[in-house]
Amino acid sequence: MPPPYMNPSRFLVSSTAFVLMAIAGGSALPAQTTTGNKPAADGVVQAPSTADKPDPLKRKLSDQEKFKQQKALRGELHGEYKKWVDEDVRWIITDQELQAFKSLSNDEERDQFIEQFWLRRNPNPDSPENEYREEHYARIAYANEHFAAGKPGWKTDRGHIYIAYGKADSIDSHPSGGNYERPMDEGGGSTSTFPFEIWHYRYLAGIGDNIDIEFVDNCMCGDYHMTIDRSEKDALKYVPGAGQTMSEQMGQSSKADRFSGGGLEQLGAGPGSAMNQSKQFDRLDRFAKLMAAPEIKFKDLEAFMATSKILTGPPFLFDVRTDYVKVTNDTVLVPLTLQIRNRDITFNNKDGVAIGTVNILGRVSNLNHKPIQTFEDTVNVQVPSEFLARTQNNVSVYWKSLPLRPGLYKIDIVIKDVNNQDHIGRWQRSVNVPKYDDDRLAASSLILADQMERVPSKDIGAGNFVIGNTRIRPRVPAGIALPVTFHRAQNLNFWMQVYNLGIDEKSKQNGATVDYEIMDTETNKSVLQVQELTNKLNPNSDQVTLEKSLPLASLQPGKYKVTIKVNDGITKQQIAESAPFVVD
Repeated sequence: MPPPYMNPSRFLVSSTAFVLMAIAGGSALPAQTTTGNKPAADGVVQAPSTADKPDPLKRKLSDQEKFKQQKALRGELHGEYKKWVDEDVRWIITDQELQAFKSLSNDEERDQFIEQFWLRRNPNPDSPENEYREEHYARIAYANEHFAAGKPGWKTDRGHIYIAYGKADSIDSHPSGGNYERPMDEGGGSTSTFPFEIWHYRYLAGIGDNIDIEFVDNCMCGDYHMTIDRSEKDALKYVPGAGQTMSEQMGQSSKADRFSGGGLEQLGAGPGSAMNQSKQFDRLDRFAKLMAAPEIKFKDLEAFMATSKILTGPPFLFDVRTDYVKVTNDTVLVPLTLQIRNRDITFNNKDGVAIGTVNILGRVSNLNHKPIQTFEDTVNVQVPSEFLARTQNNVSVYWKSLPLRPGLYKIDIVIKDVNNQDHIGRWQRSVNVPKYDDDRLAASSLILADQMERVPSKDIGAGNFVIGNTRIRPRVPAGIALPVTFHRAQNLNFWMQVYNLGIDEKSKQNGATVDYEIMDTETNKSVLQVQELTNKLNPNSDQVTLEKSLPLASLQPGKYKVTIKVNDGITKQQIAESAPFVVD
């Protein structure tokens, strides 16, 4: 990758200029030297006649030759770069950025471009984290989970709008369609509709105020598409005499009039219909802006890298758990969960409250030791002073979710006890982020958690311990290769996503069975077996989320293992994930 201090704007201009020169037929190439010239009698060298040998650089290229020349110049996008353009940033990359990216000639330049792409959108350039990028991948994960319809959620129109503009301020949802009273600007009267939704945004930068976006599922298959014709949701539009507008009921117009006037919409005559024609160009303009990439709010920034000195000292012990959750084929969320025991933290008493503070610094590097991402945060633990002795065995948990490409990385985490400056802890591991192929049934990590709950709509896809619309706090083992421990008074919560389920071509539904089993590993006897069908969970999606909660009071203290098996009846593939745990 080029040095991070390169000026991205100068870099893009020079690349584009190079492309333009090539398109012009190679006129920017250096002039050829004449090696076959013969001296005349007076000693002057004479150039050969152009009539005898035409200059190939001045020959006009055919359209086919120009196309081949341009294709050879920019090269074919391949592998992770093609997926980055086609999937990761498909809805947010501008036409100018896409053109510039395709003109790059090597992977080093592409890596530099991607780095600058995210830096241009970083709302806080002084922070080593990029909130925009993290929020973007969280939106993709949410879209895949909630908007899939025989295809990944990010490919749908609702997924497109959600990824580009975030959660709507309000949603008018009609998932079953049914009876619908038209507003006056749609002609009035009542009709029956297909399933539809109207998303309302109070403000979208570069588009305007009070934006309503309508999605219609006229195939009744869960695939809502965005429309600018509000009559598309009318299931009775082509049924004679049914679903009439007020004007049609009064005999002032007929249904045939809806299809004879031209225009974008076929709403029919009504009290507000006269204004619809004058607003057609506004609706087209708004639609075009919505389909374009969102505005970049931040100017180009010079690349930077935050560095921090890693201190050494007496060991400050802590545990770390890593999990893997697919966002796209080329991006995986890697949640890191840190667990720190209260007895290892130094507390200071102030006004009857014991306060412990821990600073956390993390860094992800590639195999070339180049930092990919860094994060830093502070964890505060407050306990009433009189209860401090009782809480020594309690733990504090910190969570950080990192979007990474599949591959091998090194993760360094350093923690510092603020009240004891020499108390330092370090965790260093290599992690192999898995690759999820389209044609293979796969699953995320199987997460065993002590807390799992739905989050408010405003917190969906963001916040600590939040994956999609679920807040799930993983239980962290107290050492490498050790099972997690639960108390009998707790619930065992487990969470897992399944990817690439087959979709039946006729029914447009998945068809896999999921078997849950909890086994006593000391006796090898099954204590719980449950089965369910994926088409009862999320029938039109190739991805489902499995969430279960089990009270542990019914289990005797001992060692157990939970296993989830998925058998896809359509693709004939099987997978199984398991995790051990202890009940005390």
